Amino acid sequence: MPAASHLPVAASSGSFLITPNVGLMIWTLLLFAISMYILGRWVFPRISEALDRRQHAIEESIDHAEEMRRDADALVEEYRARLRESRDQAQEIIERARKSADAHEREATEHAQQRREQLMEQTRRDIEAETRRAIQEIRREVADLTVLATEKVTRKVLDEADQRRLVEDALRDLDFSALAPGDGDRN
Repeated sequence: MPAASHLPVAASSGSFLITPNVGLMIWTLLLFAISMYILGRWVFPRISEALDRRQHAIEESIDHAEEMRRDADALVEEYRARLRESRDQAQEIIERARKSADAHEREATEHAQQRREQLMEQTRRDIEAETRRAIQEIRREVADLTVLATEKVTRKVLDEADQRRLVEDALRDLDFSALAPGDGDRN
């Protein structure tokens, strides 16, 4: 092993990587420059172009999303406005229906009241007419009975003037006002 002993200690321990070697440095710099040239000439433009396309696509997506958000906000606001308008219209329709129902109820009540008053007036007129007819019938009966009774008592037939005078005296004595309510001054 005598040959191994004359080798320097630095070479055997791997320290050649730490010690500067000018030839290795030149080749490293030359390869680095060639690599940078190749990367700069063909690779970096394509990467830059891909990054630009990606950035542009992301910006377009963001712009599109922002535009969609604005459209959605506008639609929501339009929906809210239409909803408010629909509610207002519904409230107005309800109010009109309520007013119409109230008016219809008032008209029906007034009509029923008028009809009732007409029927009451007609009934009152019918009762008065029937009462007058009954009184006239009673007067005729009283006159006939008076004439008949007088003829039987006196046993003679009365002439027309005597009959009239006798009937008028008998009718004057009778009170027909109790038979005709509200009609007391008529005999």
